Amino acid sequence: MHSPSTDLPPPECASPHSGGWRHVLAYRIQLYGLNGKGLLLLVALLAVLWISSGIYKVQPDEEGVVLRLGQWARTTEPGLHYRLPWPVEQLLLVGVTQINHLQLSNWYDSKPSYESNISDQQMLTGDENIVEAECTVFWRIKDAGQFLFQVKAPEQALRVAAESALRDVIARTPIQAAMSGGRQQVAEQTSALLQKWLDDEHAGILITQVQLQRVDPPSAVIDAFNDVQRARADQERARNEAQAYANDIIPKARGEANRLLQEANAYSAQTVDLAKGEASRFDSLYQSYAQAHEVTAWRLYMDSVDALLKNAGKVIIDTSGKSASGVMPYLPLQDRPAREVK
Repeated sequence: MHSPSTDLPPPECASPHSGGWRHVLAYRIQLYGLNGKGLLLLVALLAVLWISSGIYKVQPDEEGVVLRLGQWARTTEPGLHYRLPWPVEQLLLVGVTQINHLQLSNWYDSKPSYESNISDQQMLTGDENIVEAECTVFWRIKDAGQFLFQVKAPEQALRVAAESALRDVIARTPIQAAMSGGRQQVAEQTSALLQKWLDDEHAGILITQVQLQRVDPPSAVIDAFNDVQRARADQERARNEAQAYANDIIPKARGEANRLLQEANAYSAQTVDLAKGEASRFDSLYQSYAQAHEVTAWRLYMDSVDALLKNAGKVIIDTSGKSASGVMPYLPLQDRPAREVK
């Protein structure tokens, strides 16, 4: 029995033109005693290591993207998973919890110089005014597979889509709302519209927030715009003052009208009642006159004389002639001035 070291010549003696690499491999196997079962054991060990290399772990802030022969096969959630070993399948780990932001104040700077224009920052509002708007878009990866393979240059596509969404919302919003009270509504509508477009394109991006940074008229017309705003403020102030005056004077006028109407109704009711009373008294007198002409006529005569003489002055005539003129004025007691009692 020959030694393994003497069965084959040393590898230095092998000619490269006579299959030398195979001779070297066989020499190494014999040298380490890997003939037969040892060789099978080595092959099995290497196979186990190769198969076990497909086990991988995805962290809680990541998603795993598995590529099969270079093509996107699936996306895996956090945890332990298995893939076919290399080179059949490959793994890409992508962080999906990090919040990224995109500033749209200088989107025109990303264009070539021959395409750049300051008018790219200007937008037309719903009432046909021009404003310059800036905003910040906060986003994160929603689906790593879609983010990597569905859209070419996803961040650039996000920039273009965000600009288009902002222009679309500004074009449906009056300038006053966009610059003051409607800013939050503009931001929310922009976020919703942008998210819808990204979902339609399967971009794998989630918009978390859109913040409006600045909405101003162009610098070339800012003075004229401020004059218009001051005029509108004066108009609003005058309208408010007129409304306040109307709120003060109208209730007073309505109250005075109600008072006059009530007085008129009271006078009408009083006059009608007096007239009805006079008519009733006249009917009673007529009935009495129809039954007793002379008595009723004499009573009416006496009532008339009594009413006539009630306010007439009175004199006393002394027929004895002892007074100078014989006429003595009569002074009623109720007409005498009050005398102080001591």
